[in-house]
Amino acid sequence: MENVLDVYKRPHDPQHPVICMDESPKQLIGETRVPIPASPGRLAKHDYEYCRCGVCNIFLACEPLAGKRMVTITERKTKKDWARFVEEIADQYKEAEKITLVMDNLNTHEPGSLYEAFSPEKAKALWDRFEFIYTPKHGSWLNMAEIELNVLTGQCLDRRIDDIEIIRKEVRAWQEFRNNKNAKVNWQFTAKDARIKLSRLYPTLDV
Repeated sequence: MENVLDVYKRPHDPQHPVICMDESPKQLIGETRVPIPASPGRLAKHDYEYCRCGVCNIFLACEPLAGKRMVTITERKTKKDWARFVEEIADQYKEAEKITLVMDNLNTHEPGSLYEAFSPEKAKALWDRFEFIYTPKHGSWLNMAEIELNVLTGQCLDRRIDDIEIIRKEVRAWQEFRNNKNAKVNWQFTAKDARIKLSRLYPTLDV
């Protein structure tokens, strides 16, 4: 935990950007009846019944100190999908010497995923571009990308959508809006705070 918090204390450095990455499923849900649109003095009405149209996956990466984020919507969340998203991140930061990537410790977030998706030469070159920092088990809340995912859901995806292409279109618009706004995360939780508020998680010596 403190390793992640130490990373967040680093100053903004374009040559060594700190990127937070997270992913989340989004269920594709369609209407079974035509909704009644809103009218003066009346809210829109949707029938409680709905139909399931599958699931897509949201990959999101953000650079909190720069107010930048990028989102990719995929049909699945396999090791190869993650590896390709890592490649997208690397392409966005071609001038950086080393990219620090904060993420949770899912079994897809490992070097082997890069080797499944790319040639050994390309996988090794990609791996060398990153410093991977993993949040502890049950500590995914330390990942600032979760905050961005919550904002994305609340501002853009908190309704029934049955088409992955509609999600891609609206997420692109949201991403452009947030980046133009230069919206940043004001992270204030430190290792000192952790030692006080989460003291139960630290080992103690019986005197």
